Amino acid sequence: MFRIAHLTDPHVGPLPRPRLKQLLSKRLTGWYNWHRSRQDLHDMELLAELVADIHAQKPDHITCTGDTCNIGLPDEWETSRIFMESLGDPSRVTFVPGNHDAYVRGSLEGLLKKISPWTRGDDGREGVFPYLRRYGDIAIIGLSSAIPTLPFVASGRIGSQQTKNAEEMLSELGRDPSCFRIILIHHPPHIGGADPGRNLTDAKRFEGMIKRVGAELILHGHNHVGSLAHLDGPRGPVPVIGAPSASAREGTLTHKAGYHLFTIDRDETGFLLKAELRGLKPDGTVGGMGMLSLARIRQSQEQS
Repeated sequence: MFRIAHLTDPHVGPLPRPRLKQLLSKRLTGWYNWHRSRQDLHDMELLAELVADIHAQKPDHITCTGDTCNIGLPDEWETSRIFMESLGDPSRVTFVPGNHDAYVRGSLEGLLKKISPWTRGDDGREGVFPYLRRYGDIAIIGLSSAIPTLPFVASGRIGSQQTKNAEEMLSELGRDPSCFRIILIHHPPHIGGADPGRNLTDAKRFEGMIKRVGAELILHGHNHVGSLAHLDGPRGPVPVIGAPSASAREGTLTHKAGYHLFTIDRDETGFLLKAELRGLKPDGTVGGMGMLSLARIRQSQEQS
């Protein structure tokens, strides 16, 4: 049995005071939006409670699918490192970046210099995507969809080379019927997963890759809402699961701060997947809010 906690979009604050020259870019609109509404939406005390609840569940692994930053300021890179340290040692915590981490040109590179150990693959390389981490039968594949964009645009892109490398990785892993492959990505990777201007622009390419080589579970963030979709894979439907923002104080039950706790187990037919939503409850406390409605993922030992 393997248990993995997935949180996303913590948008760690407060926002540092920027220098004037740092606002002469897309950061100006982001800075305005933070002070207009985002600073009230993202609650750091609530985020701390959520992280404490994650640790109380004692998962085998924790993953964060991006947006530790808000407008990509250099001071936010250090804050992100402190946040990642609060999640745990890089050997049991993984990270993939989001669009706010790549807010302007150079932001992503600066962030990765600070938190690269949480992107380290089994080959020892850091900040290189896709990366692979194996934990026995569990294989975690980290992708980056984070790219700098124009103001009022929050789209992402994987790119042809990263997709090609990921497909080769997934294909090789898929030859082992005892391997459970988990893909991490920030943007919803399916067509229609987000509105135009916020979507993964090469989602069609990603869907084609999954249809050819498959995966057992895909985790993402970006939409700040809990969601469930499926993509066609060679062994059947592949669940695509989004989590709400880990620091959101307001919204409906699926929008409020939360994370997913997955349990991956086995029986004589293959893998079994269960998922629990934990987070901000209606009474203001943090705890379990029920199981997700997932079909059991079974991967027969006879399949190749």
